[in-house]
Formats: sequence, C-alpha cells, structure tokens
Amino acid sequence: MKLRIIKLCLLLLLLSPINTFALSVSARSAVLIDNESGRILYEKDKDTPRLIASITKIMTAVLAIESGKMEEEVTVGEEVLTMYGSNIYLEVGEKMILRDMVYGLMLRSGNDAALVIAIFVGGSEENFVEMMNKKAKEIGMKNTVFNNPHGLDEITQNKSTAYDMALLSRYASKNEEYQKIVGCKKYQVQTDKKSYLWHNRNKLLNLYEYATGGKTGYTPSAGRTLVTTAQNKELSLTVVTLNDGNEYDTHQALYQYGFENYKLYTILDKEKFKIDEGFYKNKVYIKNDFSYPLTEQEKEKVKVLVKINEEEKDETIGEVIVSLNGEEVYNDYVYVKKETKKSFWDFLKGLFS
Repeated sequence: MKLRIIKLCLLLLLLSPINTFALSVSARSAVLIDNESGRILYEKDKDTPRLIASITKIMTAVLAIESGKMEEEVTVGEEVLTMYGSNIYLEVGEKMILRDMVYGLMLRSGNDAALVIAIFVGGSEENFVEMMNKKAKEIGMKNTVFNNPHGLDEITQNKSTAYDMALLSRYASKNEEYQKIVGCKKYQVQTDKKSYLWHNRNKLLNLYEYATGGKTGYTPSAGRTLVTTAQNKELSLTVVTLNDGNEYDTHQALYQYGFENYKLYTILDKEKFKIDEGFYKNKVYIKNDFSYPLTEQEKEKVKVLVKINEEEKDETIGEVIVSLNGEEVYNDYVYVKKETKKSFWDFLKGLFS
C-alpha cells in the first residue's frame, strides 16, 4: 500500500500583541482548559484525587437533565430528614417539578434536593451512584470515585481531580439546559406547600463579566472547591480549583491569563478543505471542523499533514493530522468524493431537458 503525505499551508490571521504575567495560584490543585478542544492552558497538581464537596452536584445535575424527566413532578420522601448542611428545606410530601429541583440543587447547593433527585432518577441512591460512576468513565474521568450524590464527606466520600472535574464541566457545558441553569442568578419556584426564591451562590457571576456558570463547594475536610466557566468572544474556558481559600481571585486570574494569552483559531474548515495537487485534487473532504487555542508564538508552529492511501476503504482515503511543536493534537479521516453514475433514464432526461 502506497502512502502519500501532503503538507497543507496554514494561514492564521495576526492578532494584537499578547500581555503575559506570572501566575500565583493558592489552590492545592487547579486547572484551566479550553472547552472547545479540551486543551490544558494551565495546571497545578491536576491529577491528585481530593475531596470535592458540592461540585459533586454537577454530575447529579447532568444525570437529572439527561434522564428525560425534567418536566415530571417529584414527590419528596422521608430521605430529606437525613440531610444536613446546605439545604433548600424540602418538606416530606412536597411536590416539585424536577427541573425546579435542579435549580435548587445548583443555585443553592441543596443536599436534600440532591438525595431526592438521586432516588427519583435512579430508583435508589445506590443505583444513582452507580450511574454517576458509569458516566464518569464515559467522559474520561479516570481518577474519580463517587459515593453519594451531594458531596457531604463525613460518612461517604467523593474524590476527584481538578482535571477530571474540568472534563465534567466541559461535557456539561455543551448541554444548553445545564448552562442555562448554572448561569441563572435568581430563580423563583412555587410548589403545593410554599414558594422559594433562590440566589446563585456562585459569586463569580457578579464579580467577573465573562463568567457564564459553575458550581461552588465546601466542607471542612475538602476546603473550598469551585468549578466555573467563562466566555470571551469565541473562547470558552473552564477553571477548577480544589482546596482554595481565595477561589474567586484565583478563577479571575486564570481567566485573565487564558483570555490575554490565547485565541481560538479555526485550523480545519470542512467547507474550505482541499488538496491542490495530484490525482485527488479537489476530490477529498473532511466531515468536521477543528479549532484550537494558540498563543501568538505558537501560530507558526502548527503543521497540518494529509496522509493519502492509494487504496480506498469505503469512502475513506486517508487522514489529516494537526501537530503543534511536533506533537499531534488532532487527527481525523479524509474522505474521497464519489462520482454518481448516471442511469440510462437520467441520460435520456438530459437529452430532452
């Protein structure tokens, strides 16, 4: 099998000079990632498992939203009597739409809401925890173990890493309903028993103009944990900090670093992708765009290679590989356009059209 390698010219528009500054992060663990590509832009002890407290509830919310039951009515059971810490103070027998309960879960960090949601969606807390760990594996969270849906850690404990929680946030932020909930500053609910008015505990929504959502967490054992998202123009980022007493300052500093040093570039555009030489000139295509955050200095170090196999497999004719500083950051299939053969009737139609 013959293999042909073609270098594609990559044109990136020059932007204004980038300011740089030293980072001083007080968190025990921290990470800054790009939500589009998953590229890590900053890390500090990102893979050490730690107690995560109420940022656990991001996974609880994701499973609730993906359950397809958000419009259904939930009847609160006696399980709420065992909950303590931050609650929304649900009453036994109270009826609330699941969507409203998820707002209480995320805006006010309701531990009682977390347990009620777990039993409603999973059938039992144990089954729901199994669902949490299964979902974590699907997302690629390799160093995470969930043992409850709320994050309290006196009896059972949830441990994860800054990087794993960033993967979860990146996954969740692609869901429009999740992003709408965590970005909401105030929410009002009326049930059969009482009315609620919840203000979001995530102070970054008011402190930082580009903040779009997230979840707070705290227990004495875990310290302060925080997951947030922010967007400035086309660049969407996630910051995670574990055990940080200055979490809001840290998040703003990391976002400032990310937005001032990186821009999102479209490296592969499926509408413009082509080969300008050889037999496959203008005959190939790709199915996906690819964008990647780069600094000003990195733009010249991006290379795009197309490997063409002379033997076709279905419509696949090769692959496109994007590398930065000699390291592969993306690859995808390249397809060949198939010419549609005209039938005899198509030929006759053409004669008389």
